[in-house]
Amino acid sequence: MQFPERRRVKREPKYVLDNSVVGDSWRMFRIMSEFVDGFDAMSAVDVPAVTIYGSARTPKDHAYYKLTEDIAAGLAQCGYAVITGGGPGIMEAANKGATEAGGISIGLNISLPHEQAPNPYANFPLHFKYFFVRKVMFMKYSMAFICMPGGFGSLDELFESMTLIQTQRIKPFPIILVGSDFWAGLVGWIKDKLLAEGNINKEDVLLFKVLDDVEEVVNFVKKTVIV
Repeated sequence: MQFPERRRVKREPKYVLDNSVVGDSWRMFRIMSEFVDGFDAMSAVDVPAVTIYGSARTPKDHAYYKLTEDIAAGLAQCGYAVITGGGPGIMEAANKGATEAGGISIGLNISLPHEQAPNPYANFPLHFKYFFVRKVMFMKYSMAFICMPGGFGSLDELFESMTLIQTQRIKPFPIILVGSDFWAGLVGWIKDKLLAEGNINKEDVLLFKVLDDVEEVVNFVKKTVIV
C-alpha cells in the first residue's frame, strides 16, 4: 500500500547556519541554553585561565605535542587553569599537561564531522554544538591566548582575538605565538603587506608576541596575568 500524502520526517540539518530550515526560531532556545550552561560552568573556575589552541592533527610523537604538554604543565604548576577545544592533537597535549600537573584542565569540545572526538585528559569537560557560543567562552574566560601551530581553526581564533582587541570589544590580553619557524611567514606577511599597505597600525603588530621556549612562555604569562 502506498501513502502519497505521508509527510517526510525532518532530521537535524547538516549545516547549523542554514537559512532554508523552517523553525529556526526554536533553535534560539538551544543557543540560549548553551550560553547559560557555559556561563554557569565557567564562572565556577576561580583561578585565571589561559587558552591553548592548535592543530587537532598533531600526532603524539611530534615535537609540538611535547612542547604544548610542557607549557600546559608549567602554567598549571603556577596556578593557572588551562582551556582547550577539548579535542585531539595540540588540544589533547595541553589538557594532558595540565591534568598530570594537578591543574584545572578545561576542554570545550564541539561536534564536528571529523577529528573532534573529546580527549580523555580534560578534567573539566564541556560540550558545544555552535562555534560562536564556544568562542565566547574562550574570549570571556581567558586571560591569555597561547597559539600553537595549527590550521584554519587556529588562525580563525587568532585573528578574531586580535580583531576584538583592536576594535576595543574586549580588554587587551597577551597573545603568544609559539614556534618562530612556523609563524615567521605569517608575521612577515602581516608586516610586509598589512602594515605596509596601511591596513593596520604599528600598534596592531604589538598585539602578539612570538616565543619558542617553555620557560619564556610561562614567564611571559606570569608577568602579564597575575594569579
